[in-house]
Amino acid sequence: MTQISLSPSPLVRKMEGFGSLSEVDRSVLENLGTSTETVPAHSDLVREDERPRGILLVLEGMAFRYKMRANGSRQIMAYLVPGDMGDLDVGLLDRMDHGIGTFSACKVAWIRSDALASIRENHPEVARAIRMSTLVDEATLREWLLNVGCRVAIERLAHLFSELLLRLQVVGLASENSYTLPISQGELADTTGMSAVHVNRSLMELRRRGLIQFSGKTLSILDVPALKALAEFKPNYLHLGERRAA
Repeated sequence: MTQISLSPSPLVRKMEGFGSLSEVDRSVLENLGTSTETVPAHSDLVREDERPRGILLVLEGMAFRYKMRANGSRQIMAYLVPGDMGDLDVGLLDRMDHGIGTFSACKVAWIRSDALASIRENHPEVARAIRMSTLVDEATLREWLLNVGCRVAIERLAHLFSELLLRLQVVGLASENSYTLPISQGELADTTGMSAVHVNRSLMELRRRGLIQFSGKTLSILDVPALKALAEFKPNYLHLGERRAA
């Protein structure tokens, strides 16, 4: 995923969206990602029933949370973009109740639970921002449930694309109307509760209406207001503030 803005880091940009941070706070957040590893695309970062390795921080690329059935069917229930963290209280769990995989090659860091607990205790503004991030994750899951349960096919995709535009803009990884989307139609199907054939037809309809265009892995939204209107997209669940709510 191409980064449009090199500084500050996606994590700092995201957390600053929830409130003012001091230079010390910013430095603390920057240092969370110093011990890193690069993971190939289409890999598991952690599998269901495995012991947690620590708190995941995505630095580059795009990952996802998922659950599998015994018959091999999969439901993707969250996207993790740069600046996103996994479960903050994962240290309390004996085993993972879901898996986390990668759409693209990802650069990630694993943070010890005790290290993050110390940061939250000594840096109250960072603690508040992290708590806000968790609340947004929970609100996003509720919105995704609504998306799968109550919207028709093209509305589901329109909503997903509208959400990703805002989330990636926050961390400096999207322009006014385009971003890298390293996701196959099959993966979109697993996200939206549709078949791959239905996803393909829905993408064709969005293109026919002049709303989106793909060039390789770059998604361009040709009419952002119209796409949001189609999805009845209301970004209040992302809690981005007035500067990005339009």
